[in-house]
Amino acid sequence: MKRIIISGGGTGGHIYPAITIYKEIAAMTDAEFLYIGTEHGLEATLVPKEGIPFKTLPVQGLDRNLSWRALVTLGKTMGALFKANKIISDFKPDVVIGTGGYVCGPILLAAALRKVPTLIQEQNTIAGVTNKILSRFVDVVAVGFEEAKAAFKKAKRVEYTGNPVRPEVLIDSREEGREFFNLKDGEFTVLIAGGSRGARSINTAMIEVHKHFKDVKGIKLIHVTGTNEYDSVLNALGATAGDSYSESSLIMPYLHDMPKALAAADLAVFRAGAVGLAELTVRGIPSLLIPYPYAAEDHQTYNARALVSAGAARMIVDKMLSGKDLISEIEYYKQNPGELVRMSKAAKSLGKPQAAHHIAALALGIAK
Repeated sequence: MKRIIISGGGTGGHIYPAITIYKEIAAMTDAEFLYIGTEHGLEATLVPKEGIPFKTLPVQGLDRNLSWRALVTLGKTMGALFKANKIISDFKPDVVIGTGGYVCGPILLAAALRKVPTLIQEQNTIAGVTNKILSRFVDVVAVGFEEAKAAFKKAKRVEYTGNPVRPEVLIDSREEGREFFNLKDGEFTVLIAGGSRGARSINTAMIEVHKHFKDVKGIKLIHVTGTNEYDSVLNALGATAGDSYSESSLIMPYLHDMPKALAAADLAVFRAGAVGLAELTVRGIPSLLIPYPYAAEDHQTYNARALVSAGAARMIVDKMLSGKDLISEIEYYKQNPGELVRMSKAAKSLGKPQAAHHIAALALGIAK
């Protein structure tokens, strides 16, 4: 039986790929797993829910300026490396997999120095700092975008695998998705989502969009506001929770059945996080992308450009976004189904539905 450590932390963009890879490996072979994360990251909530054994390391991002705080952080990092080394010694993994975030640094470095096979998975077109450093030590780098290869010129081996996608995203048919949301035949369906917490700029622009399309026949706006933004969106529309604002609008704080919404959608209005884009492309969904402007090294803009250059999406700069812009774009695509078909084919060509299997096979292939 293989013994496998998986690490990824901080944001869902690092954690969800790690969980997907874990599930794929578990489906392929008998293995014992250990997940390494941080005590206060999102992984501390998500990973135990999956039933994966979980341990933490006391690590955080380094301050770029010399300060007392930076020295304290550096001390914690050295302590994390010592603890990571002990975990490697005790668990004796056959392979260690990292999907990004500061927590990956100590555990992957400790494994590499002890000659344990290692793999890192980079989701974005612009590689994260931790992964760039680790790429000099690990055995394999699996990249989600072809464009990311350039960041790993000194790596031993780089494989373009695409980003792992939850199996549920691939399962639901378009008919099942549209039936789930009770959509009428020919009803043009737009899925709007800015992440679990919501995207204020998108939600603000959508207020005008909902008003414009209020009770308009032939269109459905499935708008996932995020839990933090739901009340403010309803207040701006003069609506209350539980009531239907309009026949053409379905507004909710969170959507557990996102795979069904993806199956039903004709067009998506999204941020440009790597996981979301992977799901859009495997489903072949044309998109309007509004990259989060404060993402590290502006990586969401570069992610979006990869889809735009392939003809799979249009990009709107966050600070230029307005309700008028979204209305114009939605109207255009509603009236030009041929353009949607072309974009859908382009998106599908970028999709990597077998990414999780590819990464899992790479990890098992290098395992001791």
